[in-house]
Amino acid sequence: MPVNHHKTDNINLDNTDIKILNALQANARISNAELSALVNLSQTPCLRRLRKLERSGLIEQYTARLNHSMLGIGVSAFVFIKLNKNTSTNAASFEAAIGEFSEVLECCVLAGVHDYALRIVTKNLQTFESFLKDKLATVEQVEDIESTIILNQTMAYRSPRLGNT
Repeated sequence: MPVNHHKTDNINLDNTDIKILNALQANARISNAELSALVNLSQTPCLRRLRKLERSGLIEQYTARLNHSMLGIGVSAFVFIKLNKNTSTNAASFEAAIGEFSEVLECCVLAGVHDYALRIVTKNLQTFESFLKDKLATVEQVEDIESTIILNQTMAYRSPRLGNT
């Protein structure tokens, strides 16, 4: 049976690598014993492949997803930013400024009407309003702010499933 090889920059991935990556996306805390059984390898070669994927940079990090409501986070929002001047210097200054705000979970550079999209979390609507007025609006490079409150999250962040496994 032919092996499908996928090229990701300088990394050649075979079906076993793809199975390892998909398994880690489903459960990053899977033991090497469970992972090796799942991908049909003995433990040493499985661990060797995993370390190769980590060293290559393809696996950037392992994280834990926290329950926001149990942490007292009641408001999630997308905030769209238009800079007063979209230059590299202005963008770098803006990114440095918002990097100091713990309320910002994600920051994406956009093409189109807005320059940035931010994912914001706060305790409640009052703290969200305070964040907008007392922090975000005081960033010198910000020209316009539009926000959209997230009412309910029906699907959490997930990575793309790789290959046809």
